[in-house]
Amino acid sequence: MSEVVNERGHRVPQPDPSSFLAPLDELSSVKKVIGVVSGKGGVGKSLVTSLLACAMRRKGANVGILDADITGPSIPKSFGIHDQLTVAYGKLMVPSVSATGIHVVSANLVLEDETEPVIWRGPVVAGVIKQFWTETLWKDIDYMFVDMPPGTGDVPLTVFQSLPLAGIIVVTSPQDLVTMIVTKAVNMAEKMDVPILGIVENMSYLVCPHCGEKISVFGESHIEEAAAPHGVPVLARIPIDPEVAAMVDQGKVEYVEAPWLDEAVAAVEKA
Repeated sequence: MSEVVNERGHRVPQPDPSSFLAPLDELSSVKKVIGVVSGKGGVGKSLVTSLLACAMRRKGANVGILDADITGPSIPKSFGIHDQLTVAYGKLMVPSVSATGIHVVSANLVLEDETEPVIWRGPVVAGVIKQFWTETLWKDIDYMFVDMPPGTGDVPLTVFQSLPLAGIIVVTSPQDLVTMIVTKAVNMAEKMDVPILGIVENMSYLVCPHCGEKISVFGESHIEEAAAPHGVPVLARIPIDPEVAAMVDQGKVEYVEAPWLDEAVAAVEKA
């Protein structure tokens, strides 16, 4: 039990954050949990989650993805998964399994219609995320990647407090507001005492198909100056690639070659 000093100068006991950790079911086993976060939506957090999971699977690891972006779940579509989750032992959800053997749990896989909007309030969403962790049969998972909802509100807070994160990767894009967005995400992780493995910049540049020149479609990158004050490494810069986008849309993310993520994969292995 730690203590903080309140505005009156009194020491006030504070609960250990680890006390909020939600236990796995006794039939489940997860060795390492990696969160993939962003300060805002639309930066490619789910793409990075999917590619990292695929990279670890290629290395022979048993991999799971917990899609915690409940109101904007896109992981199943990336993997071409449409079947609803089944139940084992009368109580545990059984993850859907991708073509290469990645175990996936997502809100889209419990809805009768995957296009149905999830119109739930924060506490309900937070409760579902905890259920995906505690009431799912995660069998012998070496690496679990958690696709976190964007921002720093109550739902990301639930993930930080409830799951035993070995580290997080922050995903961003090369726009002027990136410094503020990255700082918010990094500060939240620091306050929650969760290791920050590094930053991945998505949509970093476009390679001209004719001359090979790198074009900064969204302006020059500010990622280094955003990372430097926190001592956080920049792990990857992912280019804009229409072929990658097409494969993801077709549910074939497992067949995307992603050499730009080699450093990020190494950081996950060391976490």
